[in-house]
Amino acid sequence: MNEAPIIARKLFFGNPDRSSVQISPDGASISWLAPVNGVLNAWVASRDDLASARPLTHDTARGIRNYCWAYSSRQILFTQDNNGDENWRLYAADVHTGSVKDLTPFDGVNAHIVATNPKYPEEVVAGLNNRKPEWHDIYRVNTVTGELTLLLQHDRFCSVLVDNDYRIRGAYQMTADGGLDLFVPVNGDWRLRETIPPEDMMTTGPIGFDKTNERLIVKDSRGRNTAALVEVDYESRSTRILAEDPLSDADDILRHPADKHIQAVSFNYDRKRWQILDESIEPDLAYLRTVSHGDVEITSRSLDDRFWLIAFLIDDGPARYYLYEREKRHAAFLFTNRAALEGLALAKMRPVVIKSRDGLDLVAYYTLPVGCDADGNGIPDRPMPMIFTPHGGPWWRDSWGYDAWNQWLANRGYVVLSVNFRASTGFGKAFLNAGDREWGGKIIEDQVDAVQWAIAAGIADPNRVAVMGASFGGYSTLAGLTFNPELFACGVDLVGIANLVSWMESIPAYWKPVLNLLVTRVGDPSTEDGRALLVNHSPLTFVDRICRPLLIGQGANDPRVRQAEPDQIVSAMHAKKFPVTYVVYPDEGHGFARPENNLSFYAISEAFLARHLGGRSEPIGGDFEGASLDVLTGANEVPGLDEAIDKRLS
Repeated sequence: MNEAPIIARKLFFGNPDRSSVQISPDGASISWLAPVNGVLNAWVASRDDLASARPLTHDTARGIRNYCWAYSSRQILFTQDNNGDENWRLYAADVHTGSVKDLTPFDGVNAHIVATNPKYPEEVVAGLNNRKPEWHDIYRVNTVTGELTLLLQHDRFCSVLVDNDYRIRGAYQMTADGGLDLFVPVNGDWRLRETIPPEDMMTTGPIGFDKTNERLIVKDSRGRNTAALVEVDYESRSTRILAEDPLSDADDILRHPADKHIQAVSFNYDRKRWQILDESIEPDLAYLRTVSHGDVEITSRSLDDRFWLIAFLIDDGPARYYLYEREKRHAAFLFTNRAALEGLALAKMRPVVIKSRDGLDLVAYYTLPVGCDADGNGIPDRPMPMIFTPHGGPWWRDSWGYDAWNQWLANRGYVVLSVNFRASTGFGKAFLNAGDREWGGKIIEDQVDAVQWAIAAGIADPNRVAVMGASFGGYSTLAGLTFNPELFACGVDLVGIANLVSWMESIPAYWKPVLNLLVTRVGDPSTEDGRALLVNHSPLTFVDRICRPLLIGQGANDPRVRQAEPDQIVSAMHAKKFPVTYVVYPDEGHGFARPENNLSFYAISEAFLARHLGGRSEPIGGDFEGASLDVLTGANEVPGLDEAIDKRLS
């Protein structure tokens, strides 16, 4: 095997050079996220002079991850929490003066943008739970003055439907059986308009109104399996199907920035494909396909539609950004998001469909180390050590494209396998709903079936398979080591659930409006049968079965999976005298935002995996610099970890 040179971890997990590239609504400026003294901040440059770029924000802690332009083109709006607690505040940064205004200056309050509209360039609609933690009241927010105007105070709804005039046209309330009731305002009261059944609840929902406010665009699976894109006359309720696909749900939507009509919709089974609805953009997309290889993504557009920001996404290299001028039909290259990855020996990602033991089609992806497949048939020359990486959610999905974990692990000599198990989104409601109350049952069976497929195909060495995941993927790691203790050689759990009962009883207060989603799809801790199901699906219940090494990473401020979850399983393993390495980050939440923390945890993970699977490992070296980690137990189980801790403390 002709192995590729080791690529430094920091090239995968350090800050990107630039990300989240957008054009301002007036088309005059381009913005992106890039580091300032090692911390991601928002930058702005003239569209015609990237050398004029300057940082607009100056965060020094966790960095900015999410932002958008105000329609005035004079402000950038962004959210920020405190050390991962997810109590998001909404801020506005003035593009000309650099001043930053806190629009939601409330401690312990979770704010989110509900709607923006070019008709109101200095206002947004936002939800704030500043009155009661459980309920987000709806406000109109002036992004210049910070003035809040209450639109709706309530103690019942999980979301609202806002039109282009910032009128609340409807509000959704969960039903006891996990469906959704849509209520509309009538003479100061609420009248039930329609009910979305439980089986359609997660595959049906609004996109927004058209420019006239008379027609609503929705994704809708009612009367079919996969979610179609549908236009609904809001008064007569007559419907028209705009696009549908028998294998996958409607996914990304391309709307005209000003006229708001639908121009294209994507469908993603094993690869994304666009279905064009507006023929006027067909020549544009045809030209863009000639510009660069990879999937074409239109990340933002000016309001007059003259300028588009384009990203070309591939599986074995960084994203390439272009500025496209429609009138000239010309795309000018701007930059890639990680220049240091250009030209390196990165690995290809291969889609495959695997049959579950009960006949479901599981769309999966696997990545082979460079140089291990001499004849190019997709099977390595010999079975390889493999990392199985179940995704989070579970109401999420894996897709084709560049993935930092895949490239890092493949570069270290591992096959990487991910699978869309039942409960994954995008494949129709029957597939999604098949995961209901199957967290520790058929979902885990699907994951095992995928691993067994890789072994049977000669891809994976059956004695050297690890499981590594975050959030629900972390739960899957713990489930893998307890429900199938002989299958995996080791496991890496990042912010995973150990005890479904304690997790359900400790969810954030603002999850209350959607609590019935968890009760009906995971299990009901308030009933005897439901609690028994949760206990039976909890890895903690079967901790005495663990016979393989385990590494756990946790953010101390995680509001979704609280530190009590890993604490419980670590305590139980200590009682059984089972080895476990437990790393906690006091300034992180559900997943790690600071690159220093990511680098340190992946350095530990890499050494841990190399010890138990025999892959390659870059020395921990300086990857603890600036990290906040506390190794609470098991440092001696990871080669080099004790020494790295001593060096950090000296």
